[in-house]
Amino acid sequence: MKFNKLTFFALILGVVFVSSCSDDDHDHDHDHDGEELINRVTLTFTPSGGGTDVTAVWFDADGEGSQNPTIGDINLAANTMYQMSVMLENTLEEEIEDVTLEIAQEDDEHQFFFQFTTGIFSSPAGSGNVVDNSGAINYGDVDGNGNPVGLTTNWTTGDAIANAGTFRIALKHQPDIKTSTTTFMDGGTDIDISFPININ
Repeated sequence: MKFNKLTFFALILGVVFVSSCSDDDHDHDHDHDGEELINRVTLTFTPSGGGTDVTAVWFDADGEGSQNPTIGDINLAANTMYQMSVMLENTLEEEIEDVTLEIAQEDDEHQFFFQFTTGIFSSPAGSGNVVDNSGAINYGDVDGNGNPVGLTTNWTTGDAIANAGTFRIALKHQPDIKTSTTTFMDGGTDIDISFPININ
């Protein structure tokens, strides 16, 4: 009996140890679906010829709460080339998390897709690659497999259009499925935001 008790005690210890080692160690900046927790998105348009950056911020102060997010307008100069960078943050933690760094580290699992009112940009022309994956986007970065990411992109505005329309940006999470042909319809959605845009 003494041997059986010791064996039983050892087995219990083993189960406790294995359980403690196999606890979920998912990053706290993922929700239950594996998508990123992002409640502030900042778009920064830097004119290639010099000048003042243009920023637009989407902010959802209470995350999934009842409060509606705030969305700033994008106000760009006509016939101007810009490089746009995206900053993604989770401000709901005790310390603000820069989710952009995680996207950069996991760039083979993520891609930004864009949709915009036709005529706003002379390059890329068209209306983006949300509806039609073959739509042109001037990506400024690629992952280790040579596939586009979209943390930086390049845009050239057309002629001035007051109340021009909308600029939609969506970040898709595509672990193990991202290729050169994956589309907006593939994977989970981390963000999907439409900004008002004006070309002045």
